[in-house]
Amino acid sequence: MNTLELLDRLIAFPTISADSNLPLIDFVRGYLAERGFECRLVPDEGGLKANLFATIGPKQDDGIVLSGHTDVVPVTTQAWTTDPFRLTRRGTRLHGRGTTDMKGFLASVLSAADRIDARALKRPLHIAFSHDEEIGCVGVRSLIDLLAEEQFKASLCIVGEPTSMAIALGHKGKMAAQARFRGEAGHSSLAPRFVNAIHLACDFVGTLRAVQREIAEAGRRDAEYDIPYTTVHAGKISGGEVLNIVAERASVEFEIRHLAEDKVEEISSRIASLAGSAAEIDFRNAYPGLSTSPNGTAALFAGRLLGEGTLTKVSFGTEAGLFATKLGLDTVVVGPGNMEQGHQPDEYIEEAELQGSDAMMDRLIGQLT
Repeated sequence: MNTLELLDRLIAFPTISADSNLPLIDFVRGYLAERGFECRLVPDEGGLKANLFATIGPKQDDGIVLSGHTDVVPVTTQAWTTDPFRLTRRGTRLHGRGTTDMKGFLASVLSAADRIDARALKRPLHIAFSHDEEIGCVGVRSLIDLLAEEQFKASLCIVGEPTSMAIALGHKGKMAAQARFRGEAGHSSLAPRFVNAIHLACDFVGTLRAVQREIAEAGRRDAEYDIPYTTVHAGKISGGEVLNIVAERASVEFEIRHLAEDKVEEISSRIASLAGSAAEIDFRNAYPGLSTSPNGTAALFAGRLLGEGTLTKVSFGTEAGLFATKLGLDTVVVGPGNMEQGHQPDEYIEEAELQGSDAMMDRLIGQLT
């Protein structure tokens, strides 16, 4: 099957993160098994989702890992003019949920799998398709933990998030958290007699802003990012019941998006210390940043595939940091499409981007044979 036919099939699976990805994974497993890949699934605890890890070629430690996620963001609140789960062509643009983020890359990988002669491979190729990336790179962790337990080794990893086929050497890491506040309920006519949880929450937002100022003024900087320093952001605040009752409870959800070189634990400890006993902070999901050397194995290999290629860093997070930190794989992010179209209504990818990805896959096959 060619890339467009495969993209049409993949888009038709509505793999929103809240739902199962098993129909898509079952299709991919059957497709790859027919082409000689050894496939295994790593299901989640509920058995409704799974990661797929597939390998073809000799049993060696010098293989290449191609990684991508199968889940997509919701469409229910967006005004689409096309069916989001049907591939629709408009000129050179191919519309559908996930065309850019990131089923275009998955389709290109699967199309390449159809062109591989296993007998000619001198190095193995590994394909890792994961679930629940869109909610914080959650799903792939069980696969990575399993591979680490097995002492899996490979030469490098390419994560195919959309970079317009540039070679991304870095992205920021992220930690998500919630701060909870407990006040005293009371009649609002006597408000000064009670502790207002909303006021405590607002004071905490001031603390976050103070930490952000410290980082912006004196913290580490990397000019290759649009925002060249670690950021602290309050995204949601809630609290209170009705206007005439002093708020007994409130919360603030916030995140830290940090340079790979910054220690997020130090920043979170600084926030907790400044907040003191007024806040009960739950530091939740986190994933590491990525910082890959331009002279490393992955960057040089990707450069050969792309004819050197443009080096960049991306503002969005990916699973690349996990492959790098947990498995020790030299990792870059390279894929078709532009993230400006990702997560948008009428999401699309330019057909030329897919052609560029297919050309990269052909050169990759050549490097393995």
